[in-house]
Amino acid sequence: MKVKFLGTGTSTGVPEIGCKCEVCTSTDPKDNRLRCSVQVEVDDTNLIIDCTPDFRQQMMGLPFKKIDGLLVTHEHYDHVGGVDDLRPFCKFGHIDIFAETNVQNAFIQRIPYCFGENRYAGVPDIRIHIIENLQPFFIKNIEITPIRVMHFKLPILGFRIKNFAYFTDVKYLPDEELSKLKNLDVLVISALRREEHIAHQTLDEAIALARKIGAKQTYFTHMSHQIGLHKDISRELPPTFSFAYDKQEVFL
Repeated sequence: MKVKFLGTGTSTGVPEIGCKCEVCTSTDPKDNRLRCSVQVEVDDTNLIIDCTPDFRQQMMGLPFKKIDGLLVTHEHYDHVGGVDDLRPFCKFGHIDIFAETNVQNAFIQRIPYCFGENRYAGVPDIRIHIIENLQPFFIKNIEITPIRVMHFKLPILGFRIKNFAYFTDVKYLPDEELSKLKNLDVLVISALRREEHIAHQTLDEAIALARKIGAKQTYFTHMSHQIGLHKDISRELPPTFSFAYDKQEVFL
């Protein structure tokens, strides 16, 4: 299995427009963060988790091949704003999207031209599969386990694929979900900044939850410019914890 970080930034991206802080003006590529997404390749199965407004930019330069499944954590624009850019990938056939009902409703409202009876040529050919009651499902022969996460008061999803789990926009993880996360090799989890936020974990909260889950290796993602310079914050982390960066690849 290979996990490629397509983007590791929060909703505004890093650098943030108009900001002149040391992170936003850094020349270190690891301080440039597109919106949050990963590609997961398992054998011959190609999966994407979330489709951000930066999707086109994220996919440029990568091998052009079929997307076997798009997993969507929730309907916020920074996680679904690139769905229209799936168009070129429909040359390989329709694209299966796996999401909860509220995400489907958001798609119908925002991109209704993808769902009408008389769709014009060239619109993304997408098929939505509803995830119900957190039931595991398969893409080809790969089992996907949805995990409930709370993003303030909004229930959203994380996903486990074999011994890898991915969470973004976490405020807290219900205790009853922990049993689904045993024996992980790699955990990816959001850590927005150091200061308290109503809907996101702080870095300290993310470290505490990651320790509770107990993966062999943890990578932090969905970071704002307020988290600090990559080279500085990386030195502060305990062993087996890392700050992910765009285009980083992790092999399991």
